[in-house]
Amino acid sequence: MTAAALVGACAGRPEAPIIPLLAGQAAVDTAARLDKLLPVDVLLIGEQHDAAEHQQIEQQVLANLAQRGVLAAVALEMADIGTSTATLHPSSNDERVRLALRWHDDSWPWSAYGPAVMTAVRAGVPVLGANLPRARMQDSMGDSRLDAALPGPALKAQQQLIRTGHCNLLPETQITPMTRIQVAKDISMATTLSQAAVPGKVVVLLSGNGHADRFLGVPQHLPSDLTVKVIRLRAGPDAGDQASASDMVWATPALPEQDYCVGLRKQFDGKGSPAADVKP
Repeated sequence: MTAAALVGACAGRPEAPIIPLLAGQAAVDTAARLDKLLPVDVLLIGEQHDAAEHQQIEQQVLANLAQRGVLAAVALEMADIGTSTATLHPSSNDERVRLALRWHDDSWPWSAYGPAVMTAVRAGVPVLGANLPRARMQDSMGDSRLDAALPGPALKAQQQLIRTGHCNLLPETQITPMTRIQVAKDISMATTLSQAAVPGKVVVLLSGNGHADRFLGVPQHLPSDLTVKVIRLRAGPDAGDQASASDMVWATPALPEQDYCVGLRKQFDGKGSPAADVKP
């Protein structure tokens, strides 16, 4: 069965439980924002992974789309491509859902992402892993064809983000291989989205903001016949974001100051490669 067929079959299950209607100002705000974006084939929601309010917003968005009857599928950076809840009953418990998605709680706390995932499952909507599996990263690092997957200026910008995102700790010889991993991840997510697209409905990707960037990330690898919108969730004041890289910036309160480079420096002190652990 194709991915699109799985989506259609799962979304139409008559036994799917009804999602309780959202209430309060958060629900009103979510509905108003979505009204400005719909209709759309693909909706990318880029988050800051350590901002708890971002995962709460994602759950609100999925619940709203499910209530409207337009949510086709949910694709995740947080699970590997090939994993899916499409064969699960909507009443499946958290444990069965985590097993189906081969969930890695050490990288992606279920307490943060579980509510959004289970909202889709309860609605009878399939949740699809979309990320590049760790086992394929090494091959991607040596695949020179990935260098041509972005326009030249975008490739250089992505390479610079790899430098700064790794706190300028990477040897220059690793910039190209690490950029290829980033591009391969974006292609993997785009493939999942395009396969899950259903006319008249919305497939949603939950990912880090780097993957959702219109100029550098997943949108670069989606078919041109799909309409795509991007929500950028941002914690704190504008940090010079390129507004045109998204269709909507959804600001949340700033987080406490934190030196993200501390943990990365420890990884470079002799504990393996950071390639699989950095989540742009």
